[in-house]
Amino acid sequence: MRNLISLALKSHGADYVEIRIEDHERTRISFRGKQVDELSTARSIGGCIRALAGGGWGFVSFNDITNLREHVKLAVNQAKLVGNTGAVLAPMESVEDTVTPELVKDPRGISLPKKKALLEDYNNIMLNYSPKIQTTSVAYVDRYSKKYFANSEGTFIEQEHCDVGANFTAFAKDGDNVQQMFTTAGGITGFQAVEGLHEDVRDVARRAVECLDAKPVKGGQYTVILDPALAGVFVHEAFGHLSESDFIYENDRMRDIMVLGKQFGAPVLSIVDSAALPGQRGSYKYDDEGVPASKTYLIKDGILVGRLHSRETAGKLGETPTGNARAVDYRHRPIVRMTNTYIENGTSSFEDMISGIDEGIYAIDAYGGQTTMEMFTFSSREAFMIRNGKIAERVRDVVLTGNVFETLMNIDAIGDDLKLSGGGTGGCGKGSQWPLPVSDGSPHIRIRNVVVGGR
Repeated sequence: MRNLISLALKSHGADYVEIRIEDHERTRISFRGKQVDELSTARSIGGCIRALAGGGWGFVSFNDITNLREHVKLAVNQAKLVGNTGAVLAPMESVEDTVTPELVKDPRGISLPKKKALLEDYNNIMLNYSPKIQTTSVAYVDRYSKKYFANSEGTFIEQEHCDVGANFTAFAKDGDNVQQMFTTAGGITGFQAVEGLHEDVRDVARRAVECLDAKPVKGGQYTVILDPALAGVFVHEAFGHLSESDFIYENDRMRDIMVLGKQFGAPVLSIVDSAALPGQRGSYKYDDEGVPASKTYLIKDGILVGRLHSRETAGKLGETPTGNARAVDYRHRPIVRMTNTYIENGTSSFEDMISGIDEGIYAIDAYGGQTTMEMFTFSSREAFMIRNGKIAERVRDVVLTGNVFETLMNIDAIGDDLKLSGGGTGGCGKGSQWPLPVSDGSPHIRIRNVVVGGR
């Protein structure tokens, strides 16, 4: 493979050329209720070429990896046809490396019937928990990838990666009242990440049934405590995407707002993106431009200090690449993406955070939400009222909304219990590229003056 790639990179006639060759193996299993919805394995092999010539990009993807020189020629011709779009790459030292994962239990060594049997066992636990469990959804995916990356600057990297994930959802029904709960599991160290989850899935069914008795929350403005999962989703969706530099340099308004050195929160607040964390779904040694992973502070002690870069965005903004150029597979060009994004630990205990709240809300995890520029809306998966410094009754239909910059300034306490989560079969979506594995997380955080919509 190396000789094939090296020959293709000779005499290309461009300012820069890179080649990615990828070999992916995948297993997918899913249940809907008692029925098997999918049971499949697949393998795909292909590659792509990016060429930069005269300030313009050319991109070609393909499945025939034997004809690399012709693919390079086509990408170079495309780049020359595009003309000068101002593309420039920040300089990077060349790298030669081979990266293999440290797996506890390789999913390729587990038979498809054994995988199915485990998932079916989990599914039956949820279905049989209560007559009020109407149906369930279970999904499992494992992927093993081998990537070759080389460029005309002398970099050559072989990098293997494993990703295992599962989602479990229980739907409870009482008359017209339908509630759901879910949990996820997974990681990059092997199949054991989805084993031993029997109590977890039983707990999902239990909470779904209990939510049937929860009353809708009364809308208003509250002091809210977010658990690590919901706080992680908030920092990823509401702030992390704003820190991706392709978004910043393409948007005049965001360039005026996202000014380095500007205060974005109290001194207790620090936000990080790092692919260098061990064991997380967004972790890797090199990104899809061959740039080493790094730890990037976005906010440090309340001050905006950094943003996420590819080589191109770093070149355009005169900054340093951060190793955040990623593509979901060889069919796509790398763009600026988050990896593992989280709020660093503070010093407050959970008990201290709730003790001074007369009436507030404890919001747990997220069903999802949406962001538009700096405005966000999230629905919590689970929630409880806080009354007189204590966790009180369960409530539902809790929707949090606001301006991310005002919300960051209103964080007045951060816990000491950082937890990251990235399990499951999904990931982050951007620019038609989904699902890209990521993790996010936080300690518990307390936010003043949050607008909560309910009924």
